This record gives sequence, C-alpha cells and structure tokens, in this order.
Amino acid sequence: MGLLRDLGLIVADRGYQVLEQARHLLRPTTPERYLGGDRPPVLLLPGIYETWQFLLPVADRLHRLGHPIHVLTGLGYNRGTIPDAAALAERYLEDRDLRGVILVAHSKGGIIGKRLMVDDRDGRIARLIAVNSPFGGSSLARFAPNRALRVFSPRDPILTALAANLEANSRITSIYSRLDPLIPEGSRLEGATNVELDLVGHFRPLGSVRLMAEVENAIAPR
Repeated sequence: MGLLRDLGLIVADRGYQVLEQARHLLRPTTPERYLGGDRPPVLLLPGIYETWQFLLPVADRLHRLGHPIHVLTGLGYNRGTIPDAAALAERYLEDRDLRGVILVAHSKGGIIGKRLMVDDRDGRIARLIAVNSPFGGSSLARFAPNRALRVFSPRDPILTALAANLEANSRITSIYSRLDPLIPEGSRLEGATNVELDLVGHFRPLGSVRLMAEVENAIAPR
C-alpha cells in the first residue's frame, strides 16, 4: 500500500505542476504588490521551466510576515545557464543596493542561489533557503532530452565546483521531500541545516503548510 500511495502522490505532483503553470499563465500576478515590508528582503529563485510565480505560496506567506519580496522577471522560465542567472541576480541586488538578503529557492534556483553566495563579494546575502534543490545533481539527468536539463548531472563541472565549496553551506537550509522523483539521491547538503519533510514530490510540497512552517522557521529561527 505504501508504494501505491507514493505512486499516486508522484502523479499528483505532476498534476500540481501542470495546473500551477496554467494558472500563472492565465492569471499573471504583478510582482510590485510584494515590495512593501520592513523585514529583511527576500529574493525568489524558481526552478527550471518555472517563473517566479511558481513560488507564490511562499511569497504570500513571507510578505504577510513583513518581508519585501523581490523577483527576477528577466529570468523568464529560467532556461538559461546557472552563471547567467546568478549574474542577473547579482546585478539586481547591486542596482537596488539590497543587503541582508534571504534567498528562497526551488530546485535549480537553489544551485543559482549557492553560486550567488560563493560569488558574493559585497556580503549582500544573509542566507539561502532551498526547496528540493539538486545540490549533488540527479542521476536522471543523463536521460534528459536537452542541455538545459543535463546540466544537473552529478558530473557537471559547475555542480562539482559548487559541491566542493563547503564554506557557504553553514548559511543554507535545505528542505526536501522524503521522496523526490526527480532527485533520487535527495537534497541533503553537507554542513547545511537539512530538513526532511514527510512528503512526496518535487513540485507539490511548495503548496504545503508544513513547508511554509519550515521556511518561516529558517528565516526567523526560534
């Protein structure tokens, strides 16, 4: 029964992805509405083939707590390279002179976030909270149909270089599902604060109340 239940949840995970993508396309949200707030700024970093709106549940929760939410509309569906995405984010932070920034990321966004932290010469970034991010890559990447997905190979030079850099990990909270069908190896990161949720899926946990509680705790530890 456990296996059948998990298979059903994996199907539901894909359903969540498709429905959310369609909803954001049909009912786009204006990012400017999230800019108010007097608590530390948050920069959202979505996963591949996701716009910033895929992180709307997190944005809503954190904005209600008083955090201004920043997004990179120029990232589009995040199909570009990790260095290019990190450079775009770095320019955004510099242009607005944002400091004490909390990065909240999903999947590929976590890799971009760590690259940002490694390159953060001005000390603008306080911490990274990553959800289901393939810090060690995914063995499934070798079956991917295009380069944009094959970059998640455990042998990719960008991933291996970031994995070798342990200094930033103490400021990273990696939150991940107990079963992520897209990252069989999981998202545990050496030296980071690792939080495993009793959830199944790569996408659907983004709408989970349990995830929201862990993100909030990671931002303001009790």
